[in-house]
Amino acid sequence: MGGEAKGGASGARAQVNAGVANTGAAGGANGLGPRASMLMSLALGLLLGALSALVMFPAAEHLRSLRDGARAQATLHTSGACMAGQCEVKFEAGGRTVVADLPVGSGGGKRSVGAAMTVRYQADDPQVVAREDDVGGGGAALLAWMSGGAAVLFLVIAGAAALYLARQRRTRNR
Repeated sequence: MGGEAKGGASGARAQVNAGVANTGAAGGANGLGPRASMLMSLALGLLLGALSALVMFPAAEHLRSLRDGARAQATLHTSGACMAGQCEVKFEAGGRTVVADLPVGSGGGKRSVGAAMTVRYQADDPQVVAREDDVGGGGAALLAWMSGGAAVLFLVIAGAAALYLARQRRTRNR
């Protein structure tokens, strides 16, 4: 019974648990260092800024451009993630039936297929369509501002981490 002399099974578990507790979340480190935090914050800030500037603001502008478009009663033809541009509507334009994709940033994704809605479309190209409720910018405008604000937040965090690293380096060199 040599195992019990050293604390038995529960003593062995305590030693293993103590070893795990000392390794930390990052496999030996105590989490992310300031340099890694700065780089991750910088990357997130730039990605969110790119999403806002290159995708969501243009989507909101596209929705606003249909404010003066022709109006038609439509039905939801294909439902899905309308905010991601995966919904289709069916409506009559110029005497023919049109099935068109709703643009990125559209709302109404929780509606079921066949739900009635009013849409606005370009008279010369009825494939360019948006829900009338979204022609003010819709969810795209909200998401653009939110992702832009988050980008600024992460860039400020990256700047603060850079200042911290610079001051830390300066005090080490003294």
